[in-house]
Amino acid sequence: MLILSSWVARGHVGLSAGAPVLQLLGHEVTQLPTVILSNHPGFSHVAGQPVAVDQLDAMIAALEGNGWLAEIDALLTGYLPSPDHVALAVGLAERLRGRARIVVDPVLGDAPKGLYLPEAVAEALRDGLVPLADVLTPNLFELGWLSGMPEGPVETAGRRLAEGCEVLVTSVPAKDGRIGVRRFGGDGGLWAAPRREGVPHGVGDVFAALVAGGLGPGAALGHLDALIGASLGHPHLRIAEAAATWTTAPPQPEET
Repeated sequence: MLILSSWVARGHVGLSAGAPVLQLLGHEVTQLPTVILSNHPGFSHVAGQPVAVDQLDAMIAALEGNGWLAEIDALLTGYLPSPDHVALAVGLAERLRGRARIVVDPVLGDAPKGLYLPEAVAEALRDGLVPLADVLTPNLFELGWLSGMPEGPVETAGRRLAEGCEVLVTSVPAKDGRIGVRRFGGDGGLWAAPRREGVPHGVGDVFAALVAGGLGPGAALGHLDALIGASLGHPHLRIAEAAATWTTAPPQPEET
């Protein structure tokens, strides 16, 4: 598997969330960082910068030259800081499409803040990368933005976006104050878990990685819910420390 996303020296977001989770589940992960940061920008101090696209191009060429790109069976794209990074992701997805599963986590924004990337990046992702996806994992805000229905019903927006792929919408409200994942395309379905406060950053990155690793929504959410429960009260997800707990967690049952 190959992940193209952000990387942090401390904590677990982007690559630094998806890669260790998948490695603990037995996957080999090739990592291409679009941004290198000290930590998530939500902390009081942060340093780092995007990785130049020409450097990433050279890394991809080296991976291909060594014969490793041919071994990739899934591509997960996450945080892409510029239109040029989106173009790189598009080229990589086109190269791998047909022999690798393309999973796009459209990291664009969230409610109530809205977009936290320039609109040009969001438009490039919507118009160039989304059409190549086998699976999309947007949150509710991203679903509305990508579908052109920011105020529209989740059902209608989800069906519109799922015309060419499977869509797994995260942060969907469920019964009894729970929160979950709604699937559009395929057999549909809803899986939910308790809503919790004080959850560390990176849970969306973990969910997308688990899906890219071949898990269904119920199994992915089961692992994620156990990891969240073990991480409450801590500044970062306890991926390694709580591995014995979350890696053995059962799937969340589908809501009826």
